[in-house]
Amino acid sequence: MSVAFAKEESAEAASETILPPRPISGRTNFVTTVGLQRLQEELARAQQALAVANALEDVNERRRQSAIPLRDIRYFSQRVETARVSLPPPSDDVVAFGHTVRFEREDGRVQTYRIVGEDEADPSQATVSHGSPVAIALMGKVVGDVVEFGGRSLEILSISSSDEAGGESA
Repeated sequence: MSVAFAKEESAEAASETILPPRPISGRTNFVTTVGLQRLQEELARAQQALAVANALEDVNERRRQSAIPLRDIRYFSQRVETARVSLPPPSDDVVAFGHTVRFEREDGRVQTYRIVGEDEADPSQATVSHGSPVAIALMGKVVGDVVEFGGRSLEILSISSSDEAGGESA
């Protein structure tokens, strides 16, 4: 194999392994204490994956295997560095970051979600980002308030500092 062909293969492999950065919003990176711990765990996992990739002998395979861990290390390093741990709300009077909010939709469905950081939000686990439209609409409100959201009405039924959210119920 000619040297020119080998260089061409390496250049091609290198271009395949440069991944764009994971998007980061411009919002303040508020997290719960559990959210910060999860970010640190994800960073450690990415560092471990990179160490495994770096142990590979084949340079092209090493580049391919390193691409995702390198991108994740950049992302999670920045998220850990910019994380602002938000302590539990001092009272359950007004909806704030960290609260679990139970509300009723105008169609009668009752839903419960906990407002958390962007990286820890998972609607299937009844958590939503503090930057999500529903969280923005609910924050600053009190029990009994009716919030207009997406052309619909939501009535706040309860606010608590509980870590448990119940998702959707009929």
